[in-house]
Amino acid sequence: MVYRATSRRRGSPHKRLNADMLRKISAAMLPFYKAIATRRSFAVQWSRAVVHGNLDRMKALLCSVAPFAAKQGLGTNGIGYFISFLAHPPMLYYTNGTTIPPGTVQFTFEPRVHRAIARAVFPLYLELARNRCFASALAKAINQKDQRAVTLMIRSLIPSTALKSVQIEDHGFALLFKYPYSKYPYRNLLIQEFS
Repeated sequence: MVYRATSRRRGSPHKRLNADMLRKISAAMLPFYKAIATRRSFAVQWSRAVVHGNLDRMKALLCSVAPFAAKQGLGTNGIGYFISFLAHPPMLYYTNGTTIPPGTVQFTFEPRVHRAIARAVFPLYLELARNRCFASALAKAINQKDQRAVTLMIRSLIPSTALKSVQIEDHGFALLFKYPYSKYPYRNLLIQEFS
């Protein structure tokens, strides 16, 4: 079962991804990823709230470190979380989050893995937030479905061997991580959704 602050469904015509949206999401999420990466107790509390589907606790935790992100749509499926940013009113959203692929396991979200992913993706989101040229180039490559360019740009900022694949997905990107100390792969997503 998916617990969502707001319900979404896919299927409406998409809009092109743009640099401003990438920069807005990245800037909003940076304080959250920093807190996950640097504060073990915060990461443990977050994982517990995700697994128990406790949206109120997730919102409170998010608000304490990333107030703008906390004002967005928030959801969990017990194996990950999703923070949705309105891109084009009234229907189009971009969602950023991290999840174990559905069908792999239930009610599991490991703080150690989440912290490692947060450390790995932080340079990418920092570059997107600060560098308009990089954000424009990545948006253009995604819109043109240039998988090679997207992979090269993202891997240039995430050199971790735990990053197993980079994929263009739902007019955004999906990063698959697998760490040796976990049985499960995890995906960090920035994808388009519709209400």
